[in-house]
Amino acid sequence: MIISWNWLKQYVLLDMPVEELCYRLMMAGFNHEGTTEVGGDLAIDLEITSNRPDCLSHLGIAREVGALYGRPVRIPAAQPTEGNIPVERLVQVRIECPDLCFRYVARVIRGVRIGPSPAWLARRLRTVGITPINNVVDVSNYVLMECGQPLHTFDFAKIQGRTIVVRRPKPGETIEAINHQRYWLGPDMCLICDAQRPVAIAGVMGGAETEISDSTTDVLVEAAEFDPVSIRRTARALGLHSESSFRFERGVDPEGVDWASRRCCELILQLAGGELAAGAVDVGRKPPQRQPIALRFAQIRRILGIDVPREKVREILLALGLQECPPTDSDLAGCSSVSQQPIKLNSLPMDPSSAICTSTSAGEPPSSIPSSGSPPSSASVRSSITDQLSTFDHLSTYTQPSAFTQSPSSTPSSAFVHQISGQFTAQTRSATENASGSSPTAQIQPDRVLLLPPSWRSDLQREIDLIEEVARIYGYEKIPEDVRVPMTPSVRTKQERVLEKVRHVLTGCGLDEAITFSVVEPGWIRAFLPWTSAEPLRTQTPLVRGANVLRQSLVPSLLAARRTNESVGNSRIELFEIARVFWPQPGALPIEEQMLAITSGRPYLELKGILEALLEALKISEPLRAEPAQCPQLAPDNSCRLYLANELWGFVGQISAELQAQTDLRHPCTVAEVRIALLVTAAELVPQYRPVAPYPAITRDVNLVVDEPVRWADVAATVWQAGGPWLESVQYRHTYRDPQRLGEGKKSLLMTLAFRCPDRTLTNPEADQLRDLIVAACQKHHGAQLRAG
Repeated sequence: MIISWNWLKQYVLLDMPVEELCYRLMMAGFNHEGTTEVGGDLAIDLEITSNRPDCLSHLGIAREVGALYGRPVRIPAAQPTEGNIPVERLVQVRIECPDLCFRYVARVIRGVRIGPSPAWLARRLRTVGITPINNVVDVSNYVLMECGQPLHTFDFAKIQGRTIVVRRPKPGETIEAINHQRYWLGPDMCLICDAQRPVAIAGVMGGAETEISDSTTDVLVEAAEFDPVSIRRTARALGLHSESSFRFERGVDPEGVDWASRRCCELILQLAGGELAAGAVDVGRKPPQRQPIALRFAQIRRILGIDVPREKVREILLALGLQECPPTDSDLAGCSSVSQQPIKLNSLPMDPSSAICTSTSAGEPPSSIPSSGSPPSSASVRSSITDQLSTFDHLSTYTQPSAFTQSPSSTPSSAFVHQISGQFTAQTRSATENASGSSPTAQIQPDRVLLLPPSWRSDLQREIDLIEEVARIYGYEKIPEDVRVPMTPSVRTKQERVLEKVRHVLTGCGLDEAITFSVVEPGWIRAFLPWTSAEPLRTQTPLVRGANVLRQSLVPSLLAARRTNESVGNSRIELFEIARVFWPQPGALPIEEQMLAITSGRPYLELKGILEALLEALKISEPLRAEPAQCPQLAPDNSCRLYLANELWGFVGQISAELQAQTDLRHPCTVAEVRIALLVTAAELVPQYRPVAPYPAITRDVNLVVDEPVRWADVAATVWQAGGPWLESVQYRHTYRDPQRLGEGKKSLLMTLAFRCPDRTLTNPEADQLRDLIVAACQKHHGAQLRAG
């Protein structure tokens, strides 16, 4: 946001060096990007966070300066002179999409004279980076930068049927914008139309057919409140961003729409002449009712670690535009003391001399900086209050001051500003006097205050928001670095602890964690679909070019990352990712399952061993069962699906040749994808003590010949069942196939068995007997034969 120094001082007294002001604003949360000289003025570039759309205007920054320095803020009254013809006779407005357009205000000015803007207006627009066009268009841009409310002006004679219709586009409808580019409109966009055709893309840009030209004599002024999400989607979908869309996307002041409309008409009448029709066509919802927020003074010290005087807290918040509400019975319950006279918004302590000022008619704006001199510096920018407030260009009146004194030694007083014959004077009284003029001997204060946020501060919703406002205006530098703030230690959830151990195991196995987008290209969504065959969810606006489908598996994203690494010559590509996938459900919200996916250049069994290491690290005692994958994207001989506690846990295997060709991978690879939820449920994170057996283990190698369809997982399950309590481990060694030695359709499985007794040393005959029992069980259940030699 570019702020003009000369423009800003029309609303608030600036008698400090520009460097000091920029520093104070930066400390209050507005990062200073830089200051440049533009035609005898200073352009101050401030970074405005997305939660502060009220500061995307000069009045918004003026409010902040007023709160920081204890200065009154002058706001134009916006009271244009109206004619006798009611506006309802001239134009009709209809909203057909109230979910996209909350409110629409229209006014009509007839008999304007289009011409160049006065020098002061053109200079201010150039300072903030806007090129002057003509007096009517420049006024709409001026009010936009003044208060943050976007407006649009139409050539009323070109509005067919003298009707404004706010609606969604018709199929195939297009519009030529004022940049003379034609745009195809989507079904969920918002259009401003007349009786026949679109005349503007709501909140984004006006249409070329109704723009103001030199022949314009009648003007329709639009001020509206649109749905921020709709404007954001429209601007992104069309690739069309403007100062208006930038503000509508973040939300405008719902109670400032009509003020901006009146302000725009007031300036048009002053600069272009004409007659304003009486009243306004105001359709749509009323501004939503604001909810008060209770602030407990004790919470300020608990959160900030320092004491801020209660009156200072009130001064800060009231200076920011909040209003103090009378306490309710629930607010007073349990309070040790209650104030007899609540503080009012217009009774803030301030320097009474700063409220004495006058107003003049429109003309060249006064400035403390000589027009022919150099831009203001630290030494030259100071000027007296009388010099800056005695006259100012188009301001006819302004609101009561909302500021506070920063001098701890001064006696607080209450100031009320009144308008008397166009002059403004200040009347003061002691803050220690009550309404009847008496001075109470003891005023007892409640332990909390009830405050109503201003309409332009939609970000103030909770008590902690008010505490943050107190901290940034009071000064973060006043909070000592070593202050003790009571803290409660946080407790990590079981899922967080499981994920930490999962990452530890995987990185220990040589894998690197990847983070990819939740959306993929439509062609990639079918690359790996073992979980669901439902039609994937699509986004209306692609977050990444060409990627508009929410993924149903993490594997395609990792394969895309693998392809990228192969293209740049990386030889080692070992990646894993933990993220959510989205499985659609008919008539319900999608299932968001958290998954773990791996892509590796290692053999299938080695990757399966990494998953088994995960189970061992998490001390999961549930049996792991492997079955044929039956997944066309995986090689049948080197893949399986895994079951944990009889629930489908995931898939692991080598990708098929078809999938390798589809993803343009140069080398074969293995992938795995498992569900995190089963790990969280079955994990045993409390360490259990188990004594180490002091006696040695005895091992036996066993080579079993079985039929080709017999799976190792079934053989291993039989071995564990027959081995008894002394069987310590079963380690797979090798699978051997030789039709001449073993016979057709036969294979041999080589394994190593380890036996150990916890209270004595096993003898060789005992180990042989246990081995024979295992061989007999495998022969009975799988037809296995012990191979000799």
